[in-house]
Amino acid sequence: MNDYIIATASTCDLEREWLDHHGVPMISYTFEIDGNVFEDDCRRATRDKIYRALRDGKMPNTSQITTYSYYEFFKSLLSQGKPVVFVDMDKAISSSYFNSERAAEQIREEMPGAPALYIMDTRCITTGLGLLLKKMVAMHENGSDIEEVIAWAETNKLNIAHRFLIDDLSWLRKGGRLSNASSFIGSILSIKPLIYVDGDGCLVAWDKCRGKKKAMRHLLERAALEIEEYNVDEIILSHSDCLEDGRKWLDMIQERFPGAKVSLQELGPTIACHVGPGFLSIVYIAGLRCA
Repeated sequence: MNDYIIATASTCDLEREWLDHHGVPMISYTFEIDGNVFEDDCRRATRDKIYRALRDGKMPNTSQITTYSYYEFFKSLLSQGKPVVFVDMDKAISSSYFNSERAAEQIREEMPGAPALYIMDTRCITTGLGLLLKKMVAMHENGSDIEEVIAWAETNKLNIAHRFLIDDLSWLRKGGRLSNASSFIGSILSIKPLIYVDGDGCLVAWDKCRGKKKAMRHLLERAALEIEEYNVDEIILSHSDCLEDGRKWLDMIQERFPGAKVSLQELGPTIACHVGPGFLSIVYIAGLRCA
């Protein structure tokens, strides 16, 4: 069946224009600044808003998507009479996934004759989720049926490599992921943690470097082992409010892999609230397989 809907959440961190152009419905996470709640709508103005707050030293709060919000979102999609595949960031990083499952189960009980609703645990986040989504949408637009798209995504989701560089440890401390002492000492020594997403979808620190330039080079060399081994042809980079570093990062990757399609994106509000400005990442599919 080719007549179906692929839907996502704002944590795919793709531009709203791309989502609208390809007809991908999206549900938004929210964040709060000074008691005011905003939707992460994947628009430039919203990203500018969150980065101004972060640069001013504010600590915005993010919220899960509620079961009710998922319920209303899914119900509106299914009212079109088409099956739905929904992809969001993985359950190890956000318990919103379980809210989406509860909403889906409620709909199945209330509407037993409704079209199929498939909730995927992607094991992905931010541009990794975006890369998975882009591949799924391309398959849909090229005529693949829903079973083929799901099978491909389930087969390849664990092959999407996410590698991150955290610039400022204070954001991990503010989010409760690092002690005050460790954050203080690490900041004095200019420690930059290097993090990846493991097979369970968890964030794991695999190394650390002193200084951002050294960390960028080390991150590149580690990623290069997989990119060269698997002949990766598409690489997505991201930054959080550090465009100059992002462009340097882009130049480094393009110089090292001139045959690959490389793009640079800005991190969206939901994840930026937890890592702060200065974040860099590289995402690609290592070991692409057919379903």
